[in-house]
Amino acid sequence: MDWTLEVIVLPVADIDRSIAFYRDQLGFALDHDVQTEQMRVVQLTPPGSGCSIVLGMSQMQPGSMKGLQLVVSDATAAREQLLSRGVEVSELSIFDSERDGGTFFFFDDPDENSWAVQQMKVRADKPLIPLDAR
Repeated sequence: MDWTLEVIVLPVADIDRSIAFYRDQLGFALDHDVQTEQMRVVQLTPPGSGCSIVLGMSQMQPGSMKGLQLVVSDATAAREQLLSRGVEVSELSIFDSERDGGTFFFFDDPDENSWAVQQMKVRADKPLIPLDAR
């Protein structure tokens, strides 16, 4: 039996501000934005990902999620894309130049939840979720 991680609840202070950041600046797809009298459920998914984020007011403090990680096939191109969309990102950090997966950059969302972006060149030819399965 597979056990798949498909949703992470991300604590934020302002859901609308977070939608603007994740959808408009990072390019995540807005899958759901549903409001009832009791709650609002907002789910966004990074392109090509099998795991989504749900924005919400939770028992966790906004900004308390640290070290969430995204993987891209080209960190330089991904970094440039985010910079062009107004996201403050770190310089590239190369921890291991001999192996695929050793290049990173980092950014925070408006609530200071922190993200790492790892380059894995193999994802260009072998995406985690094949294109025909999306």
